[in-house]
Amino acid sequence: MTTLIGTAPGHRQPPAHHPAPPPVARLAIAPPSGVPRRIDGVWWPHRTDLAAELPELLPALPFDWPRITHATANGALWAPLPTLTPVAGHVVRLRRIPDRPGPPTLCLVSAGIGRWDLLVIPPETPEADAVRILAGVAAGDVPAD
Repeated sequence: MTTLIGTAPGHRQPPAHHPAPPPVARLAIAPPSGVPRRIDGVWWPHRTDLAAELPELLPALPFDWPRITHATANGALWAPLPTLTPVAGHVVRLRRIPDRPGPPTLCLVSAGIGRWDLLVIPPETPEADAVRILAGVAAGDVPAD
């Protein structure tokens, strides 16, 4: 009989539990430029439930973006949401504007510091199309809206 180091004879250690890695935020931030632009990046969420998606999105934002305190979901894409949701140890205020014309966007605000706007690729978008849009934005091809 083989004994594992550090265990009593006849007792086996349970296999180490390896948690699944967190889902990867499907996000592309436009490279810095010298001119202001309406869209700062593009995001392809897994679903239309913003409160469930924010814990994945916010940690994936660039390190130089400050803590996000408010998020406004614009467009008919988004499911109804609560007014507050905890994310990474702080509370984010949520707002939904379902009748805003144009493509869906997400406006992220850091109180007293600034705002960043993400164009949202609907979750049901075919992967090839979404990847093409994400790659274009990462390369600097930022849609006007």
